[in-house]
Amino acid sequence: MGGSALNRPVVGISPDDASGGYWLVAADCGVFAFGAQFVGSTGDLMLAQPVDGIAATPDGGGYTFVASDGGVFAFGDASYFGSMGAAPPSSPIVGIAVDDMAGGYWLADASGAVYSFGAPFLGSG
Repeated sequence: MGGSALNRPVVGISPDDASGGYWLVAADCGVFAFGAQFVGSTGDLMLAQPVDGIAATPDGGGYTFVASDGGVFAFGDASYFGSMGAAPPSSPIVGIAVDDMAGGYWLADASGAVYSFGAPFLGSG
């Protein structure tokens, strides 16, 4: 995106193992696909908190975003297993990872706590 004017900064990247490409996501949920298929974004939806992470499905057919308040947004063939939007964590969510086996995801907050949605909980910091 070098040299391109962005509304908000890029805050995450996820590889697409199927195509060899990747997606970038900006804090306003803008998605930029490079060699990977664009499957959606929140468009003009005003988010309560900025997006700060993206994770792709194993087949590259979708991706999931997480916002710092724990809101989760699934696109393409990504499944939605829940979010923390109604009960935000005490520390901001800073990352998301997809469980390739179960299809769920984990959210991590700035304090090291991990929250599991459709994926096994294995502990946290």
